[in-house]
Amino acid sequence: MTNALDAIDLFEPSLLDDPYPLYARLRTGSPVHRVADTGFFLVSRWDLVVEATGRTADFSSNLTGALIRRPDGSSAVFGLDDRRDAVHVLATGDDPAHLRHRKLVLPALVAKRIRALEPTIAATVDRLWEKGFDGERIEWMAAMGDRLPMTVVAGLIGLPGGDVAQLMNWGYTSTELLAGVVTTERLGAVVTASVELAGYLYEKFAIACAAPQDDLLGDLARACGAGDLSREVAVLILVQLVGAGGESTAGLLGNAARLLATDQPMQRRVRAEPHLLEPFLEETLRLESPFRAHHRHVVGDTELGGVELPAGSHLLLLWGAANRDPAVFAEPDEIRLNRRVPRGHLAFGKGIHFCVGAALARLEVRIAIAALLERTAEFHLVPDAAHWVPSIFVRRHQRLTLAVA
Repeated sequence: MTNALDAIDLFEPSLLDDPYPLYARLRTGSPVHRVADTGFFLVSRWDLVVEATGRTADFSSNLTGALIRRPDGSSAVFGLDDRRDAVHVLATGDDPAHLRHRKLVLPALVAKRIRALEPTIAATVDRLWEKGFDGERIEWMAAMGDRLPMTVVAGLIGLPGGDVAQLMNWGYTSTELLAGVVTTERLGAVVTASVELAGYLYEKFAIACAAPQDDLLGDLARACGAGDLSREVAVLILVQLVGAGGESTAGLLGNAARLLATDQPMQRRVRAEPHLLEPFLEETLRLESPFRAHHRHVVGDTELGGVELPAGSHLLLLWGAANRDPAVFAEPDEIRLNRRVPRGHLAFGKGIHFCVGAALARLEVRIAIAALLERTAEFHLVPDAAHWVPSIFVRRHQRLTLAVA
């Protein structure tokens, strides 16, 4: 029997802009759904997404393939490194290596160190606002949404502030392959960005090995000197932090600003009751998860939700679908500031791969959105000025212009 969902084009522009009706259909009609003519399965229901995150022996985090759109509109798998000896780190690593790498990064992201960053983040927000606001409007993503996270990541790693613009270009370009819509013409630029970013970070790491400082470069250099990891692994960790480290924060910054700009009663309520900003941001994370999905590699023949999954196939765990599952969240498509468990969403993942930078992302966005509210009496979305990054992987604005009063 043919499933009507088999004919869906995941890369159709309207679905990239608004995937939630499709997610609802998947949850109810095909919660573990094979993408036609591929070995990719979309997992959309909350309980099945959570189950998959816990079955680490069956579902590896190793990134071995990406779902892409062919020129004729059909879906295909772009094979990535699936060798047994391939190196995978942090978000794409499995234990025990994943845990070892995570412990090396965590000292830079412990609560005490993050709290110490608060004045620096606030000063950065002020500087970016003054530079980006023209007295009437601010292009929020260019001025704040994309730039603040990369500025903070660069500072944590120990990279020069003057390199932030180049890091933004490399970082966002190098992850385009996972968006699924990269064209043949664009593929060369994506590969070049990845190579140049790795080369840049290798040079900075070599300098840090000679004279380690009190930053993440220094932490990794000392670990390398002690024999706890190789230079190759250290650089791959840095590449991943630059390439993906700003995505959650940038997505949340844009999504929160847009939701407030398009819901004036909510904007007035959060202005009047500043303590509601944090539950509002949690609801933003749930409603508009910055990462729409993450990948899993099926290690051996198994099943999930009654669907047989052959070895070597792939899962896309759809955080954005699970976070709107009505079996878990009442009125899932609405912002409700009194959720019983406000942080009970999957926007930062779950299990051993819960986002290592979640606390930092929350802090950055709280400071930036609070500043936006404090510096304005009211702000609106400029008509036709909100554009999404075309992607099946991230939920981030490419452009978002706010008119300020």
